[in-house]
Amino acid sequence: MTKIIITGSKGRMGKALAACAPNHPVKIVGQVDIGDDLQGIIDQADVVVDFSSHSVTPAVAELCIKHRKALVVGTTGHNEVEQQAIRRCQDHIPLVWSANYSTGVNTLFWLTRKAAEILGPGFDLEVVEMHHRYKVDAPSGTAATLAQILAKVRGQQLADVVRHGRQGITGERNPAEIGVHSLRGGDVVGDHTVIFAALGERLELSHKATSRDTLANGALRATVWVASQKPGLYTMFDVLGLR
Repeated sequence: MTKIIITGSKGRMGKALAACAPNHPVKIVGQVDIGDDLQGIIDQADVVVDFSSHSVTPAVAELCIKHRKALVVGTTGHNEVEQQAIRRCQDHIPLVWSANYSTGVNTLFWLTRKAAEILGPGFDLEVVEMHHRYKVDAPSGTAATLAQILAKVRGQQLADVVRHGRQGITGERNPAEIGVHSLRGGDVVGDHTVIFAALGERLELSHKATSRDTLANGALRATVWVASQKPGLYTMFDVLGLR
């Protein structure tokens, strides 16, 4: 039985993790949110599962390093400084860090890479994502990962080719660019579509989540897996054997 602490426990994902936990070989020994003391209980756990906030995750990571606890990171929207602080974990503890913990979405990541390799440079690439009205970052971490996959296949630096939306007289589409578009509204859990568009044909790969339980179950699966790993940086590809 893997003992876990959930940070961000009062959020939507924190509540989903607690609800799904009985279906996994885990025991929740702590639930931490704003104003709670993680340091006071961290020694009780094998793994910390962080779905708090991008700005909080570096402090959580630092505590995990100090107490040698494995970490599963589910927050998104990190800036470069925050990313560096999280990556520092890999030299000290096992860390699973994925933009999305859904098994279906990670299959979408794999399919996106294969499709980009097969179709080649003759297709225009666009990523479209939609989430609920309460999501505070854009694009979603999942959409950013999909765009990164596409750029890597083409040997590009994403920052050089990404295009977030279009307005006005934009001119013809640059064939090198990767479009990323974010929609927000209602209670949408998470929709992601990768579009490969050429003259005469179009391929679309889509994943639509209707429950956060898919994310929670994937994160809990990662939690059990990471508890027995050596220090390093892992993703759901490692957890699912898709590497």
